[in-house]
Parts: sequence; C-alpha cells; structure tokens
Amino acid sequence: MKIAFVGKGGSGKTTLSSLFVRHLAARGTPVVAVDADINQHLGAALGLDDSEAAGLPAMGAHLPLIKEYLRGSNPRIASADKMIKTTPPGEGSRLLRLQEDNPVYDACARTVALNGGDIRLLATGPFTESDLGVACYHSKTGAVELMLNHLVDSREEFMVVDMTAGSDSFASGMFTRFDMTFLVAEPTRKGVSVYRQYKEYARDFGVPLKVVGNKVQSGDDIDFLRQEVGDDLLVTFGHSDWVRAMEKGRPRPFAELEEDNSRSLATLYETADASYALRDWERYTRQMVHFHLRNAESWGNAKTGADLAAQVDPSFVLHEDRRETAAAPQPA
Repeated sequence: MKIAFVGKGGSGKTTLSSLFVRHLAARGTPVVAVDADINQHLGAALGLDDSEAAGLPAMGAHLPLIKEYLRGSNPRIASADKMIKTTPPGEGSRLLRLQEDNPVYDACARTVALNGGDIRLLATGPFTESDLGVACYHSKTGAVELMLNHLVDSREEFMVVDMTAGSDSFASGMFTRFDMTFLVAEPTRKGVSVYRQYKEYARDFGVPLKVVGNKVQSGDDIDFLRQEVGDDLLVTFGHSDWVRAMEKGRPRPFAELEEDNSRSLATLYETADASYALRDWERYTRQMVHFHLRNAESWGNAKTGADLAAQVDPSFVLHEDRRETAAAPQPA
C-alpha cells in the first residue's frame, strides 16, 4: 500500500507520518518510509539523532544508479540518461518490491529499529550548496516518483511518503501515485487552504483523500474543520505529551502514546487498508503514461534529445501479478 501525508508547512505532517510508521511497525507490518520533503525531518521524527539523520544517503545523488537499475532490459529506453522522473515501466523494466533486497535499497535505504522491528528509511536529500540557484527540488523528488512508477506492492506492506509541503506535488504526477492521501490540516483558515487546492486536483484524477485534523484543542476546532472540509474529515489529533517528549530527545515507549491518539492512528490504518479494494492498476498505469507524455512534451524531449513518447509500452499494465515477472538483473 502506498500512503502519502501532505499539508502546509508546519501542519505536523511529518510528525503524523512518523507516528503512522511507528503504528505500522508496532503491528509487525513491513514498512518503507520515504522523506520526500527537501526539508529533511522524518529521520529525526523517527528517533534518529542529528548525525544519523544527516548521514542518510540522498536519493537524488543516486539517481543515475536508480535509473540504470529500473531500466533493466527495456528495449524502449536507449539509456539511463534518457529517463526522466515520469518514465513508466514496460516489458524488460525492473520492478521494485518493498521487501526485497536490491541495489537501489543498498545505496539509498537505511534500516531503523523501531518498536521492536525494523523499517527501511529513504530520503530525497536536502539542497546542497552546489544546487543553490541552479536546481529545483523536483530534481530531488524525481527519484521518488520513478520508484513509485516501478513499485509493485501488496496489501500487508506499506510505503509511507512524507511529501513536500503545500500543493507543490502537483508540479508532477506524483500526487496520483498513492492508494490513500492523508491531508494534515490545522483548524485555521490557512490550515485548510491546501485542502481546497488538493481536493480540486484529487477529484479530477480520482485520488482518494482524507483530512486529518491536527493540533486540535477543543470541540470548536473540530466543528470548524467539519464545516470547512465536510465528510473528508477522518480523525483529529490533539496535544501529545509523548510527541513533545520525543521532540525533546526524551523518547518514551510507543505503547505510552495517548489512547485517543492511538485510536486515531488505528483509524488511519483501517482507512488505508480499506482503500485496497479500490485499486485500479489500469487507471494507475494510464495516469502514469498521461503525466509522462505531458512532461515529455513540455520539457523532457528537449532535455534528453529524444522522443520520450516512444518509451510508452502500450501493452504494459503494472500489477501485483507482475511481482515475479520483473526482468532479472543483467550480468556485469
């Protein structure tokens, strides 16, 4: 299952995505957590110290390796440098699985011990001094989009992505890559402004969307959110002494999280799990191709010097049944 947490900066989406990851880990559910925000905070929220968080490999720095691995023996892709962030898989492409070992995870993922189990953590990487003034953050998050395009996942395994702040993810097709999107909103006018933008785009592309109220202090706060977002409001989270202790570097056992916040996390899981029944791999593949063709025409063809529309394999549909049919690694 592919789950996104979105929201305006400061809404608490990183905190809530980290709590959801912890909830999954406590259930014994396999989890890959991805920090897709260039303001890298997910590692710290999952308990890494400053040096450990700073030492996470940057996916953006390994983009050539990621492209070469995913290209596999796909005859429609002449070389890895002809791939862009939206390139879809086809026959011969290597597909990713959440629980396998592969060169992409070896280079980009780190194992984090959490609640008695292990999760994999990946990060896009922050801006570096060499990026300033010459690169945009989409060059970083493109690695995540490519992975999502090539990922075949099943019900009882999760990729949880802490997305870029605000509505920036609409700059690509990445917002359509998820089984469920949880939009974190504070009970303020600014807090629900991103919801209105996201709702419009989500409706156009059939993206499942639920609002998670955060920093809720009273019944009036809940009434405000319900008035603004209606039935899209799923659950709310209030003040948490457990989270405050974590932010102070004084972690407590996850079992001590407040009961009402634990119930809200259980509702997030139940909602995400229920979305499995709505999966439509043909639509997923069709949307993937749609955004690839748009990106190819607007900038990709000019950048690569190739007709990227030719990368589309018209007979290929990504699906769980392809879990055992990905191309085998080529000999060195």
